[in-house]
Amino acid sequence: MSQFLLTRRALLQSTTMLAAATALPWKALAQSGGRLIVAADSEPKNLNPAIVASNGVFFVASKVVEPLAEASFDGKDGLAPRLATSWEGSADGLSVTFKLREGVTWHDGKPFTSADVAFSALNVWKPLQNLGRLVFANLEAVETPDEHTAIFKFSKPTPFQLIRNALPAVTAVVARHVYEGSADIAADPANAKLIGTGPFKFEEHRPGEYYRLAKNENYWGEGQPKLDEIVYRVLPDRAAAAGALEADEIQLAAFSQVPLADLDRISKVEGIKVYSTGYEGLTYQLVVEINHRRQELADLKVRQAIAHAIDKDFVVKTIFLGYAKPATGIIPENAPEFYDASVPTYAFDVAKANALLDEAGYPRGADGNRFSLKLLPAPYFAETKQFGDYLRQALAAVGIDAEIVNNDSAAHQKAVYTDHAFDLAIAPPVFRGDPAISTTILVRSGTPDGVPFSNQGGYKNEALDQLIDKANETVDVAARTELFRQFQKLVAEDLPLINVAEWGFITVARDSVKNVSNNPRWAVSNWADTELES
Repeated sequence: MSQFLLTRRALLQSTTMLAAATALPWKALAQSGGRLIVAADSEPKNLNPAIVASNGVFFVASKVVEPLAEASFDGKDGLAPRLATSWEGSADGLSVTFKLREGVTWHDGKPFTSADVAFSALNVWKPLQNLGRLVFANLEAVETPDEHTAIFKFSKPTPFQLIRNALPAVTAVVARHVYEGSADIAADPANAKLIGTGPFKFEEHRPGEYYRLAKNENYWGEGQPKLDEIVYRVLPDRAAAAGALEADEIQLAAFSQVPLADLDRISKVEGIKVYSTGYEGLTYQLVVEINHRRQELADLKVRQAIAHAIDKDFVVKTIFLGYAKPATGIIPENAPEFYDASVPTYAFDVAKANALLDEAGYPRGADGNRFSLKLLPAPYFAETKQFGDYLRQALAAVGIDAEIVNNDSAAHQKAVYTDHAFDLAIAPPVFRGDPAISTTILVRSGTPDGVPFSNQGGYKNEALDQLIDKANETVDVAARTELFRQFQKLVAEDLPLINVAEWGFITVARDSVKNVSNNPRWAVSNWADTELES
């Protein structure tokens, strides 16, 4: 029997077992809102987005646990209200007032109040969350004058621009009554069986098989949610996701779980649509991380030479099949509030790269090589691994011998971000709406060992650090924006890292799925208005 038929049989058996396990008749669901079956390529250990602000967690948890606001294509300041209906910062940057939505209940029936927001901010976002630690570093108190008002008080001026831009990613609100008194919130069992206010309730997780969410009948959104259930099928193999979509065994695959190489073919299959929108608020950046402890790489001319050796257009066309764009610098074009296209750039020029390496004092040896490097591609995406192969060849063309070291996720993170056992590494950091919670951590000095997607290359530039620190305390929007324009120019000039490309993902869905990709963070938003057309 062929591998394809074996895969098809496995998928069909999995779907049959799933239907039996959930004990919910398909026909009954179809007559109401229906069951949306979605591909999931990972199973986060901690599902609480208030603690782990990552897309793998948001993908499931954002339907259950809600933030104060969500990204929007047409809302004021690019935001749409969720648990907060309005937000306003003081002129001195020392407070932000949130008016909260009334009539909201937790999935266990208890009322949502400002006490939940205060508890989340002070006990979870600030001390525990990977992104909230920075955004709320100077948060000292949250006043709750009534059940639907929360006033955040800061010990130092904190830009309202930063708070506003960070709302979708960092403000998932958890229930105080669930976590209060917990000996260890980060390890609490409630993180694996969420209670939220969202349009869907968490029902069950069968490891290696699926997550199942069910309709919240008491959701505050009128007429929402449209679906009765969302089931996330665990399908780590992206080719399996494509096959399941074609067989109509799943209805949706997000985050490019259908391989890019299959998109042209699958887009021609009747009943399937391909969406390249809905990720504008989640721009991924293909970055070459550099260990500046290595003598050769501490030399700016060497870093410039490596930048000139990379053909960004080729990378976009060949590795990303056109579903990306060449990067100009550390802030992506999808962030128009901060983006500056006029930063210094490094055109593909092998002759110039070779000349710079000669000038730096690294001539070719008898074997044609100048020196050797250890190159670690991140294992998270096929594209990062493919770029590793390309970069090895590009470096060879200028006399740098790169040895590729492939690790699994845990080993890669330890080697790069804890042990610093790399010369070059390839990373896919995410830009999340504001440089302060996205890109500054990649270049600012002083980050403790072990923090993923941070400056662990030993790079230090006091002028750059001062720019970042000043921006993080500048309340005036125009002044802060200008500081970040200076920031990206300085990064482009000194090349602490090399930005190669920026990309969003692709969603593939059956055409029966409606209201797909209708906000800039759609895959990690609440899907309250997503529906199935029978």
